[in-house]
Amino acid sequence: MYQFSFSFSEFLSTYWQKQPTVIKGGLTDFVDPISPDELAGLAMEAEVDSRYVARQGEQWQVEQGPLTFENLPEDHWSFMVQAANHWHTGAARLVKPFRQMPGWLFDDLMISYSTPGGGVGPHFDQYDVFIIQGSGKRRWRVGPKKDNYEECFRHPSLRQITGFDPIIDEVLEAGDILYIPAGFPHDGYALENAMSYSMGFRSPKKQELLSSFADFVIENEMGDEHYHNPDLPARENYGEVPVAEAEDLISMMRSLMDDPEAMQQWLGEYLSLSRHEMDIISADPLWTPSELADLLLQGETLFKIGGLRAFYHQGKPGTVYVDGECYHLPSGCETAADWLCNQDSFSVADMGPLIEHQTLLPLLTKFVNMGYWHPAE
Repeated sequence: MYQFSFSFSEFLSTYWQKQPTVIKGGLTDFVDPISPDELAGLAMEAEVDSRYVARQGEQWQVEQGPLTFENLPEDHWSFMVQAANHWHTGAARLVKPFRQMPGWLFDDLMISYSTPGGGVGPHFDQYDVFIIQGSGKRRWRVGPKKDNYEECFRHPSLRQITGFDPIIDEVLEAGDILYIPAGFPHDGYALENAMSYSMGFRSPKKQELLSSFADFVIENEMGDEHYHNPDLPARENYGEVPVAEAEDLISMMRSLMDDPEAMQQWLGEYLSLSRHEMDIISADPLWTPSELADLLLQGETLFKIGGLRAFYHQGKPGTVYVDGECYHLPSGCETAADWLCNQDSFSVADMGPLIEHQTLLPLLTKFVNMGYWHPAE
């Protein structure tokens, strides 16, 4: 079980989205949750997002997965697996200490393996990241946040910058954590064969929110009405848009966001939709509610698949949002939102009397048949 050696609340008040910092020994007695060979195995799978980055002098090479690992140079290369927590249960356990952060902000856990000199060059990201050092040592440099860093294009797949003067220059060892807020340039390279774990938290942009809401409005056929003004006055200036009419049009748009229920549904669906592939395997044969109840009563536990996003709004646990869809819990089953959204698994001990609820069981069975929850393998 991974545990922090520091107060996460104090970290948030002092550093979160304010300044980068290194926390030496941030995770106590750290042991890699995955081996390099296991990580390489994931990178060879077509469903898994991976890439290989190598450097020879000023020449950079980038390959997108699935990777083959043939004819590798001796050093100065890395490979990375995105959303490793979706595919490896051991890697997923590393996420647990970070659940003091909002689940809707969490993006994924990226894991990289690097040989001496391996890295992706100086760059900056538009998300907040905690980089946990695993086995081996890696040197990290972090610069100040500025608007005038010059991009350089050493490879079309790498968005690098020319360089920076570091405000942090540290060698990380197993269990050390480097926190880098969005927009701070950084550059890391391995001093020896090394594993690194990048916990990414991605804030949505205004553009993304607006685009998603517009799609929601269209899909749900909201606001399908024209501008209506029976008191339209005659005018002298044909090309002029009167203030009152401009305000009417803007008000039409704003009225779409004045429906609290619609806004909550859109936000729940938007935030629960995963940005990465998941290891979803639909049940075959399909379970029936009675079969699932018998399984749970026999002491079986149902586990949520890695990376599945499930949320509910504060004070409204009667509706849960799972992987971009809205589901209404039966009346009296609101406590199910806790073990569906806040826990990695649930059993009859969590369900209590709800194990006999004849309306809830079909919904749980639907989740299992879709592959969102599954019995122990």
